[in-house]
Amino acid sequence: MARKRDFGRVRQLASGRWQARYRGADGVDRPAPHTFARKKDATDWLADKQTELRRGDWIDPDRARVPFGEFADRWLVERDLAATTRQRYEGILRLHLKPTFGTTGIADIREADIRTWRKGRRDAGLGPASVAKAYRLLHAIMATAVDDGLLKRNPCRIKGASQETSEERRALSVDQVLKLADAIQPRYRCVVLLAAFTSLRFGELAALRKPELDLVAGEVHVLRSQAELDGGELLVKAPKSRAGLRVVAIPSAILPELRSHMEWFSERSPAGLVFVGPKGGKLLRRNFRRLWRKALDAAELADQDVHFHDLRHTGNQLAATTGATTKELMARMGHSSMRAALIYQHATRDRDRKIADGLSTQIKSSRQGRPAETESESNGHAAGMNEDAG
Repeated sequence: MARKRDFGRVRQLASGRWQARYRGADGVDRPAPHTFARKKDATDWLADKQTELRRGDWIDPDRARVPFGEFADRWLVERDLAATTRQRYEGILRLHLKPTFGTTGIADIREADIRTWRKGRRDAGLGPASVAKAYRLLHAIMATAVDDGLLKRNPCRIKGASQETSEERRALSVDQVLKLADAIQPRYRCVVLLAAFTSLRFGELAALRKPELDLVAGEVHVLRSQAELDGGELLVKAPKSRAGLRVVAIPSAILPELRSHMEWFSERSPAGLVFVGPKGGKLLRRNFRRLWRKALDAAELADQDVHFHDLRHTGNQLAATTGATTKELMARMGHSSMRAALIYQHATRDRDRKIADGLSTQIKSSRQGRPAETESESNGHAAGMNEDAG
């Protein structure tokens, strides 16, 4: 028999266990999600519910039963995301989140479940960076569930789980970069040189147009990037952040080769693409891979697992040897972070020119078969910079 209380009701069932019922903020009469061994446990549970209602913290259990997969799909639809970001999130959901949480109610996902899922992903051989990306997406989706009043708090509470800890990629030497440039088809020689010595991404190189390559001032203006979606669609878009819009100084040692490239291989129109495919179309990553592998073989680097993106890492490392500061390096590479505005404001083009001159010294030294001159810590410049700049 149910017993009347100021709030809610409790009754003992035929099994001897106790049931609690209450009326929610929506006026619907609801039972507790489980029964209780003792009457006190049932009344304590009701007291907690009454406190939630008084504070406005009550969660509608019917709404919170929405499956994670359904909520995540709606989360994606409601966000204004770049096509590449949307595609990446869809892949993470399909491969890493929905198989575990797809049919589970949002409110039923516990901290322990997330710890188990994360360990399972890592035990299955998924890289630390990929696990961190999947965790960040899960955290963002569950944070929205909290904002929508479906959860009291986010169950993604693993300290440090969102931080990527990818293994450091090895940087190539200047000599190895030049060997790769020699080994690849001539029309792609300057793709290798610019990637290594200006730290441009493949997509930025593929989207680069002739007016943006200033061979008089020795600068490349990065205004856009080309992205390739899974279905083969090409997108040319502005960088994701202000830091991606940048002007990068080019080492003077490679300017003659860039001039030759512009004459022989770039599109003929004044605003044409700097780099094109072998048949005059767009430069595509999927077609470039075959040429890249052949160049690695010819340069005797095939056994070192060198990725094209390692050229960008190489450029960063080489620029650091010229005495560039962290802010200058991040500005040169177009890094976007919480400090992006500070980096963008304080990195000067004059200092960037000195970075490029320092790279030029290293390139010339490698070509002449002598070691690059080192920079003294007291003045922050390479000994050969003044000669190059003159």
